[in-house]
Amino acid sequence: MGKRIENMKKGLDLTKKYTVKEAVAMLKKSANAKFDETVEVHLKLGIDVKQSDQQVRSTVALPHGTGKTKKIAVIAKGEKVKEAETAGADVFGGTELIEKIFGGFMDFDILVVTPDMMKDAAKLGKTLGPKGLMPNPKSGTVTFDIAKTVKELKAGRIEFKADPQGIVHAVAGKISFPEEKLAENVQAVIDAVLKVKPSAAKGVYMQSVYVSSSMGAGIAVIADQKAA
Repeated sequence: MGKRIENMKKGLDLTKKYTVKEAVAMLKKSANAKFDETVEVHLKLGIDVKQSDQQVRSTVALPHGTGKTKKIAVIAKGEKVKEAETAGADVFGGTELIEKIFGGFMDFDILVVTPDMMKDAAKLGKTLGPKGLMPNPKSGTVTFDIAKTVKELKAGRIEFKADPQGIVHAVAGKISFPEEKLAENVQAVIDAVLKVKPSAAKGVYMQSVYVSSSMGAGIAVIADQKAA
């Protein structure tokens, strides 16, 4: 192992589970990259992702944001376009914006569409789908509540979804965040995933939880281990 890795692991017991506050404190203490690392939460769930009634996908508003400002694009019409502008959307418009995106414009991180524009925006599926940018009601990006949605996304609302292995990977902020704020963000992610437990899931739902930074080791966190 390199010296950076050896120094990072000093004081870490990788066989132990820690409280969220302890894990965050250790994460910050061991971080030694030369940039502001992103902190992530990784949750292994006891679900069968092949079953439609055991899908886990939702959103959570991080109390202290992600540490990165997202560029929000809104496709709407009429007064909703003005609402998007007033709320702080970076790009907004109607069919002309759809054509612009169809033509290759991709200068945004999240796309929000009003339900009455989804039929027109459907043509963007092949372009945006593979990039994970296609709006979806489950992620709260197909809505008439434009002002609230744009403000929440700007403030740090994130989407999470279980991958094919039943693992949720979610951003929880930056390593430069104060310990208390970072711990609150991590706990918010855990609570949000617990809240959307599928009723069809059997056995232990939250099997393991780890927090890590971009260049750091994964630290096991004590999580809800109640069986269904």
